[in-house]
Amino acid sequence: MEKKVGEVTHYWSKIGVAGIKLTGTLSQGETIRIKGATTDFVQNVGSMEIEHQKFETAERGQEVGLKVEEKVRRGDTVYKVE
Repeated sequence: MEKKVGEVTHYWSKIGVAGIKLTGTLSQGETIRIKGATTDFVQNVGSMEIEHQKFETAERGQEVGLKVEEKVRRGDTVYKVE
């Protein structure tokens, strides 16, 4: 089962990091799926930062930087895989 937890707002291609505005809670070690018009992949949440500080859990309303395994685009949806 998948539950929407956020949306991609930025992507920094040189460092492979996505900026994600959260609509739900997200923690390190959880599995997410990022899906968009040309994007669709699953990965585990590894390194996650807020304002250059590492966090293990982020809450709804926060914007996090998340290392991603593939290119993502603004507007792609982030789902938590349960």
